Amino acid sequence: MNNTTSEPNIAVVANLIGDNARAKMLTALLGGKALTATELALEADITSQTASTHLAKLVDGQLLHVRKQGRHKYFQLMNASIAQLLESLLNISASLAPEQVSTGPSDIRLKQARICYDHLAGELGVEVYDALKRQDFIIDNGSETLLTDLGKEFFSSIGFDFSQVKKSKRPICKSCLDWSERRNHLAGILGQWMLNDMFDKGWLERALDSRVINVSNAGLNRIKYHYNLS
Repeated sequence: MNNTTSEPNIAVVANLIGDNARAKMLTALLGGKALTATELALEADITSQTASTHLAKLVDGQLLHVRKQGRHKYFQLMNASIAQLLESLLNISASLAPEQVSTGPSDIRLKQARICYDHLAGELGVEVYDALKRQDFIIDNGSETLLTDLGKEFFSSIGFDFSQVKKSKRPICKSCLDWSERRNHLAGILGQWMLNDMFDKGWLERALDSRVINVSNAGLNRIKYHYNLS
């Protein structure tokens, strides 16, 4: 009797993520940047040869894709769905930690503001989300976030082009549970646009060696004014 089925097997993905070295490399890629095998080997504290073996498995398993530029290869998460899965696993891991253990990142800068694949996370990301909710620009339904008519007017007024929404399969708004704050921050097309807009305006600056986002006092004041943070 043939016991094979066409049903998805979560063990395949679980085995790929479950290795400690691979988990560290995947987490490093949550910043959205493309990294080389050497850079990822440093993140996982393993040799370049070992890293290459792990990366080949992640590429074959379609968790990562490779971009070639000249003689160099760069690795990135396959898509936003993989990033969302990893962020969910971070939340679960943090919730399972003993109560006496402090959850969230050990680096206080990661807790304050960081990149979650392509959108703003950490304390600042949650503050912006709460401000949008307070002003009725979005409706928070827990696992679902909806953009209101007021929200459309607001984002149009600050430069968001809604014509681009029709060209994308991604949701315009998506809630993402912040693993250090345990509350929602904004993902989706708008979440990505907001972060890029803050970078373009110079309000935020990305750290070169991590997911950390540096926030100057002047930049924070501009964000507070722009989004009416309390």
